[in-house]
Amino acid sequence: MPGAEAQVDLSLIALFMHAHFIVKLVMLGLAAASVWSWAIIINKTMALRAIAKSMDEFEDRFWSGQSLDELYRGLVNKTNDGFAALFIAAMTEWRRAFEGSGRGFASLQTRIDKVLDVSISREVERLESKLLVLATIASVGPYIGLFGTVFGIMTTFRSIAASKNTSLAVVAPGIAEALFATAIALAAAIPANIFYNKFVRDAGKIQGRLESFADEFSAILSRQIDERAGAVQNRGAA
Repeated sequence: MPGAEAQVDLSLIALFMHAHFIVKLVMLGLAAASVWSWAIIINKTMALRAIAKSMDEFEDRFWSGQSLDELYRGLVNKTNDGFAALFIAAMTEWRRAFEGSGRGFASLQTRIDKVLDVSISREVERLESKLLVLATIASVGPYIGLFGTVFGIMTTFRSIAASKNTSLAVVAPGIAEALFATAIALAAAIPANIFYNKFVRDAGKIQGRLESFADEFSAILSRQIDERAGAVQNRGAA
């Protein structure tokens, strides 16, 4: 018996190779989910850092004293996100109203506010893209691993009953194979859960910054609308 137990191979590769076909499918699925979640984690981390950096840079330019028209011309033909996307959307609506007859400011403030709201929704949707995948892996992964574990243990007990041998050399490999599925599930679910919560928090902070900027920019444009409207009325009276 000691010699038989010494020959038991409990390496990860051996556990996978000797596992039941169903348990192998569970392991492969969980491993693929883990790789997918880490790809999303890396991509989302880089994207959130990039948008935070671009928002800081735009904020410096916006409050530097540069005219709105100059800033608009410098950004209009570029791919923009964050503050820049809101700025371009609102300024496009602004320029449409005042180019031509210059009489389109009657409901301009309402239209600008709606444009800003839509732009914020689009930015938030982009920030939260793929987070549902992480949430799904974090919540469903452990149950799939548990299924593989239960199935593996059932297979082990059937093998024990068939061989009528309860030695460690017979029991240990089957139990280890079953628990290996749970280990893979936890390795996939724990990082997915941690980073999902982090990304939701970071996206919420960025959304808050976007909403604050939209309110400030809307107030700036509102003052200019009032000034333009007063100038038009004065010319009409003259």
